[in-house]
Amino acid sequence: MPAKGLHHLDLAVSDVERSLAFYLDVLGPLGWKVTRRYPTYRGSEEVVYLGTAEPNAAYDPGGIGLRPADGGAHQYYGVGVEHIAFEVDTNVEVDEAYARATASGAKIHFPPEEDRDEPGYYAFFAFDPDGIRVEVFTWTPVQA
Repeated sequence: MPAKGLHHLDLAVSDVERSLAFYLDVLGPLGWKVTRRYPTYRGSEEVVYLGTAEPNAAYDPGGIGLRPADGGAHQYYGVGVEHIAFEVDTNVEVDEAYARATASGAKIHFPPEEDRDEPGYYAFFAFDPDGIRVEVFTWTPVQA
């Protein structure tokens, strides 16, 4: 039986509150919010989950978790997450998310643009406070 899909992805970050502010600033207007907070299995810290479900809903479709890192630094194209992509419905939503990321001082990797290899794919890329690349995109496949 095939898997249902990816439910959540936890990110180890240098400052949970700073990362939480970034993700809520960029994704909050798109319906993302804090859905759960749990003490971690290590006991002295908390993991914060963000997604589109109502907080503490009986069913949570998943999202991303932010938890304290033990140290170190993320390196773009180092071992680990290369980027995380968030899908929206329209180019306007991509542009608005880009404007919020820019206003928050995020380092922009690529401004909104049509993909040169995939017609109908429109996206921008920015780096979160720890240097993890984040993409916001919309995709309307072009019929051949």
